Amino acid sequence: MHSLEESLELIKRGAVDLLLEEELVDRLKSGRPLRIKTGFDPTAPDLHLGHTVLINKMRQFQELGHHVMFLIGDFTGMIGDPTGKNITRLPLNRDQILDNAKTYQEQIFKILDPDKTEVLFNSSWFNQMAPADFIHLAAKHTVARMLERDDFGKRYASGQPIAIHEFLYPLVQGYDSVAMRADAELGGTDQKFNLLVGRELQKHYGQPPQIVLTMPILEGLDGVQKMSKSLGNYVGIRDEPNEMFGKLMSISDELMWRYFDLLSFRSAGEIAGWQRQVADEGLNPRDIKFKLAEELVARFHGVDAGRKALAAFIERFQKGALPENLLEMQVQSRDGRLPIANLLKEAGLADSTSEAVRLIQQGAVRIDGERVGSRDIELMAGSCHVYQVGKRRIARVLVR
Repeated sequence: MHSLEESLELIKRGAVDLLLEEELVDRLKSGRPLRIKTGFDPTAPDLHLGHTVLINKMRQFQELGHHVMFLIGDFTGMIGDPTGKNITRLPLNRDQILDNAKTYQEQIFKILDPDKTEVLFNSSWFNQMAPADFIHLAAKHTVARMLERDDFGKRYASGQPIAIHEFLYPLVQGYDSVAMRADAELGGTDQKFNLLVGRELQKHYGQPPQIVLTMPILEGLDGVQKMSKSLGNYVGIRDEPNEMFGKLMSISDELMWRYFDLLSFRSAGEIAGWQRQVADEGLNPRDIKFKLAEELVARFHGVDAGRKALAAFIERFQKGALPENLLEMQVQSRDGRLPIANLLKEAGLADSTSEAVRLIQQGAVRIDGERVGSRDIELMAGSCHVYQVGKRRIARVLVR
């Protein structure tokens, strides 16, 4: 049983906004399980670690005894979320949505307790609504309020088109909270506007307004841009164990603490203790990164897989071949891509592209410990990996 103070500390861990904290305190004091909502539009088949920031927070609510509702936006996914877009986003068709939704259900239970998770689809209520119902819903918000949202405001000011259906998206997401009678909704910081719309709509429908809790957008392996498959800086939760482990070992020592805060289930006290050891006692941050990578591989592939991935990584890098002060650098891509030979030359790991090609053909080049077998590999802007040429030349390289 957690005290109120312990519950608040866990809920607020890593969070950006908590609106309104006093309302949350009042509901926690009631002693009843709160109805906690988060939603994902199944716009791609695979989730990555950036998505799990919210799912991890849902698990923490489960541990505190609350009722977790995971909403799959099969209806909203066909509208297309305009959040953060400077152009109209193309919606997906019904078959794509359903295929992706099936994979989401399989993946989220790597983190959430399936016996304590209610999975809902927002088509179950929206498909029952008549056109007149949507018009009545649209009447509960104004165009002026919509233009307060940053991406809408910028597009309007610059003369870029905004389709009417994009204005409907925040309303539809907000109505989900009404249909689900949510006490609290979780979302990324980019969803804050939509979450607040849900709060206002609940007032219109005579419900207590939901608490809004936003979590930060997780940076990708480059430590700069948000984690994204299109940028190539992601760790997919269905990545193979050794691939996942290697990707996580490629992050910077500074980014490691951010990942611990948002992705690890280690206690805040334990993580703080490691930070002190690294800062004051000279503990090698690589050894702490081992703990992070093993924990995350174990979460998605099992404890045994985590141990084997750690052993395989150490073996690939010849039991400590990674230098303690690993050289870190950035190279510039060309139109978002960079051939492997050009990367090695520009990073100073090869004297020329022709030498880089020869080294690749000789099997002397590795990426995150894995031997490179082709000169045709291209690295995407945003990718960040450890490159090793022979036994002596090694660096962590970010492609910009």
